[in-house]
Amino acid sequence: MNRNRGVTGPKGFRAAGVAAGIKDSGALDLALVVNAGPGQAAAGVFTTNQVKAAPVLWSQQVLRERRLRAVVLNSGGANACTGPEGFQDTHATAEKVADVLGVGAIEVAVCSTGLIGERLPMDDLRAGVEKAAQELADTDRAGLDAATAVMTTDTHPKQSWQDHPGGWSVGGFVKGAGMLSPNMATMLSVITTDAALDGDALDAALRRVTARTYDRLDVDGGTSTNDTVLLLASGASGATPDPEEFASVLEAVAHDLVKQLQGDAEGMTKEVSITVNGALTEAEAVEVAKTVAEDNLVKTALFGSDPNWGRIAMAVGRSRATVDQHRLGIAMNGVTLFADGHKAADRGEADLSGRDVDIVVDLNLGDGTATVLTTDLSHGYVEENSAYSS
Repeated sequence: MNRNRGVTGPKGFRAAGVAAGIKDSGALDLALVVNAGPGQAAAGVFTTNQVKAAPVLWSQQVLRERRLRAVVLNSGGANACTGPEGFQDTHATAEKVADVLGVGAIEVAVCSTGLIGERLPMDDLRAGVEKAAQELADTDRAGLDAATAVMTTDTHPKQSWQDHPGGWSVGGFVKGAGMLSPNMATMLSVITTDAALDGDALDAALRRVTARTYDRLDVDGGTSTNDTVLLLASGASGATPDPEEFASVLEAVAHDLVKQLQGDAEGMTKEVSITVNGALTEAEAVEVAKTVAEDNLVKTALFGSDPNWGRIAMAVGRSRATVDQHRLGIAMNGVTLFADGHKAADRGEADLSGRDVDIVVDLNLGDGTATVLTTDLSHGYVEENSAYSS
C-alpha cells in the first residue's frame, strides 16, 4: 500500500487543491478531481441520515446515470440545512465546473464539509473553481493538494494507492475526524481507478466494500449529513479486471483509508478494534460491535486504560442482537476476562497502556462475525467538539 499516492495514481485522472477563500485561515479549501477518460463510469454511496446536505441531494441525482467527469469538493462549509438556496448554490457550483471544463453539469458531483447551517461564499467558490481548473495536474503533488483541501479538523491528509499486476490500479483520499459513524462519517472520500468497468460493476463493488470498511468505523455514533464516497473509473489502463480481484484491491485501499481515519480521530488516544464472533448472523455481530463501540462508559474506561470488561458486557447485553450471558466471553488484548457467564481472570492481567486495544466478544451462538473500529473518549474530544463552531 502506497500512501504517497492517491486519486492521481491511476491513469486518466487530474486533480488540484487550492485556497479559494472559503476558510478564513487561507488554507486550501477547494479540490477538483477530473476524469479524462476514455471511460466515465462512476458510482456513489451516501449518508443514511434523513437530514441530507444539498451536495448529497445533487450528487445522488446525477449519479443515477452512473457517469461522472468531475468531482468538486469544498471544506469550510457543509451547505447543509440551507434550504432551496443551498441547493441552488450546489447546482451553480456544478454548472461552474461544467463551464470551465466544457462538460455537462449532470456529469459533475459536488461534495461539501464543514459547519452546518451556513451558506457558502459563492463568489469565492466560483473563483476557486477557475483557479483549480488552471492548476489541474496528474502528479502526486496535485493529488495530495486535493486530499489536503478537504480537511476540516483532520490533522493531516489521508490518501492511499495500490497497483495490480494486471496493469490497473486503485487510489483515493478521505477526510474525517469527528461525527464519524458512517452509515454510509463528517466523511468524504473519492476513489479512482483506471480499470475498464461499467457503472453497474462499480456500484456493486463499492456497496460491498463500503459495508465492510467505511461502515465499520464508529468513532462517536454521529452520522453526518454530508457523508459521501465516490468511485470513478477512467478505463485508461485498457484492462477489465475480474470482479472479485477488483473488489479485493478496492477493499484494501478503502480499509487503509479507514485505518487512517481512525488514527486521526478527534482527541483519540486509543485505536480500538472490536471483533464479535459467534453471532447468529453477520448483521447481529455488527450490531453488537457497534453498540460496544458507541458506549461512552466503555470509551471512557478505555481512555483510562481500564480493562473494565463489565462495561463491555453491559453494552453487549443492551444491543438488539440475541445474547446468552451464560455463553458470553470477553477478551481484551489477548486475555480472556469473562467466560461462560462469570469472571475468568483478574482484569489487571490485561494491559491497555498502549495505543492499540483489541476487544474480542464471543457470543457462541452461531457463525456470524464482524469487526468494528473505534476510539476512546478523551478530554481532547470533548474540548474540540465543544468549541467546533467557534
